[in-house]
Amino acid sequence: MKDLGFSPADILLPNEGIDMERWAVVACDQYTSQKEYWEEADRIVGDSPSTLRMILPECYLEEAGKEDRIKKIDQCMEAYLEEGIFRTFKDSYILVRRDTETGTRYGLVGKLDLEKYDYSPSSVSPIRATEGTILSRIPPRKEIRKNAPLELPHIMVLISDSGRSVIEPLAARADKLQKVYDSPLMLGGGHITGYLVDNEEDKDRINSALSAIYDSLDPDNPLLFAMGDGNHSLASAKSSWEDIKKGLTPAEREKHPARYALVEIENIFDPGLEFEPIHRAFFSLSQKAFDELLSHHARKIEKAPVSSAEEGIKLINERKQSFVLISDGKNYVYTLDGTEREMPAWTIQSVIDEMLSSGEGSVDYIHGIEATIELASDKAIGIILPDISKDTFFQSILRDRAFPRKTFSIGHANEKRYYIEARKIR
Repeated sequence: MKDLGFSPADILLPNEGIDMERWAVVACDQYTSQKEYWEEADRIVGDSPSTLRMILPECYLEEAGKEDRIKKIDQCMEAYLEEGIFRTFKDSYILVRRDTETGTRYGLVGKLDLEKYDYSPSSVSPIRATEGTILSRIPPRKEIRKNAPLELPHIMVLISDSGRSVIEPLAARADKLQKVYDSPLMLGGGHITGYLVDNEEDKDRINSALSAIYDSLDPDNPLLFAMGDGNHSLASAKSSWEDIKKGLTPAEREKHPARYALVEIENIFDPGLEFEPIHRAFFSLSQKAFDELLSHHARKIEKAPVSSAEEGIKLINERKQSFVLISDGKNYVYTLDGTEREMPAWTIQSVIDEMLSSGEGSVDYIHGIEATIELASDKAIGIILPDISKDTFFQSILRDRAFPRKTFSIGHANEKRYYIEARKIR
């Protein structure tokens, strides 16, 4: 089998009889400003075994007592291992079916080789980041992983499989696979079903399909796996591995479990996978000041008034390098030329960087058009960015290396990956 960096893993799942709805909890980097969500999750879980006891919701990441929380996480993992909470599926994948408000999507859980991953902006590795990695976010996440005997993934990685050759053939015959979990997900997460993929024929088919995609790529820039969610979690796993491997022999490095990270891969062309642009709101900045900053990063700026944000959105999705600006109840379509990069999100990020360095204003990153319009009516400048195209997503990464931070979101917060599977990393 060709070593593409994605392979079966020894996957841990909770034993039969454990309440899966209370076991599975949404990714820790969601609802960071809504502590009440996590308080409700805690109430629902109660004393039942749960992944909630093995993660640190990021809304608590900056609070006092973080060290005690991490210690309790490690102790819980050890206790679950000792008490026989888990059953092990050796050298396997898990086919995941997720039913959400958006629709049904499929993924495949396995492990990624961190030796084939590089999150630096200049990376041409087969596995790479899709958004700029903020290095300051890595150390606190490494602390959580430092002494943990287990990892639980909320990492979702994209493949560009227009031929639907990797995951979809398994999904088509899911009823012939062993079902290993089947449960609703708490707090509006929809429903999830997992199927065991452990026979050699299926594993060979997966590898062959991925190999065919890999062989079609530019050998000097072979982007096979692009980060969808959990960029900083995978970067933290990579940084931890770099620390660990310094004390290992070459032979030990080949087999050490920390060399890998458990992830779910999904096909970017899955119709149940919804991409949404993340918009911007500028505060304490006038439109005139915004235009002045923008002129530093675009040789030509065309500004056309439109009757509504909706009219503007239709136009920007038909043009290159354009966005909607809302200010003082008025809507404009800005179209740029002579910018450093093609994506308007990069140009807006340049404006943000210059603005923040000069102390002129502040910015927030907004999920949803309606929320952006609402903020813009409340003395902010709203920037609505165009849709992210699935057809050109991978080409954009190849061209620009990565998107600026918070360019896109995959689904709503309650549609993010829920923790279910685990893997030993010690």
